[in-house]
Amino acid sequence: MKKKCVFLDRDGVLNQDMDGYLYLAEEMIIPDGVVEGLQKMKEAGYLLIVVTNQAGIAKGLYSKEEVLNCHRHFQHQCGHLLDDLYFCSHHPDFDSCSLMRKPESLMLEKAIAKYDIDVMSSWMVGDRPRDMQAGKRVGVRTIHLTSTPEKSVGDAFASNFLEATQLVVKS
Repeated sequence: MKKKCVFLDRDGVLNQDMDGYLYLAEEMIIPDGVVEGLQKMKEAGYLLIVVTNQAGIAKGLYSKEEVLNCHRHFQHQCGHLLDDLYFCSHHPDFDSCSLMRKPESLMLEKAIAKYDIDVMSSWMVGDRPRDMQAGKRVGVRTIHLTSTPEKSVGDAFASNFLEATQLVVKS
């Protein structure tokens, strides 16, 4: 049986976005409502898969291991609710073009194949237009986290993670 999934961007969605790059676990700030929202999505039967661009690797600012350390830290903080992590370490201006890098959709496509995901009952939650584009490319519904709804390019919008959670679980 196909599974339903919520694809999640990392920075600005699961953790507070910051100036520069987040690569030190101790600098990760998880906004209020994120862990509760993840728990509700999990209780509603969704796989939770992170898909994140990590161009700082291509720029030589941090390593893949530091990205994995941040993921392990987040997993520890949220009770290991996330099912998988996909990240793109490439940037076209620094190493190479990659179909993994959002707005392309290869990270999502790999997860869809690996986990037998039903795109018609799945979502992408992100804070950037490129997140919405990647989700739409594979046919999942999109929720744009934004404080300016008039600029939303998602199928729906939410001002915070708990609002996004409500949209997902009531569908």
